[in-house]
Amino acid sequence: MIEDDEGHARLIEKNIRRAGVNNAIKHFVEGTAAVDYLFNAADGPAKNGPALVLLDLNLPDMSGIDILQRMKESDSPLRRTPVVVLTTTDDKVEIERCYDLGANVYITKPVNYETFAQAIRQLGLFLSVIQVPEPEDGAN
Repeated sequence: MIEDDEGHARLIEKNIRRAGVNNAIKHFVEGTAAVDYLFNAADGPAKNGPALVLLDLNLPDMSGIDILQRMKESDSPLRRTPVVVLTTTDDKVEIERCYDLGANVYITKPVNYETFAQAIRQLGLFLSVIQVPEPEDGAN
């Protein structure tokens, strides 16, 4: 999970857990640290996959768009890694851009707390049934 808002991160994790998803969740508040983990960490998905990324677009140090673009490049070991964009941005141009870059799902965070919590529980149910691809060749 790449999310700079600690309150949103806690709400996301709590409601994903409520939906029955018990996988490990690594939380990053900055894009730079997340990218380093995704591509370089021994236990990260590029070397140890598989994974699913929950991605906020509005980060303090870099754009979530930049992270998505890097992950989905044709030579990236993470190009098949599912990415769920979870952000406050509801601009149609931004939504289209994310899908064009390879996002699998785009969810606009509802402003209302209860609606947000319900949306994340539904996301958790979705996450509990999807299949995640194995890492690309070269990953261990």
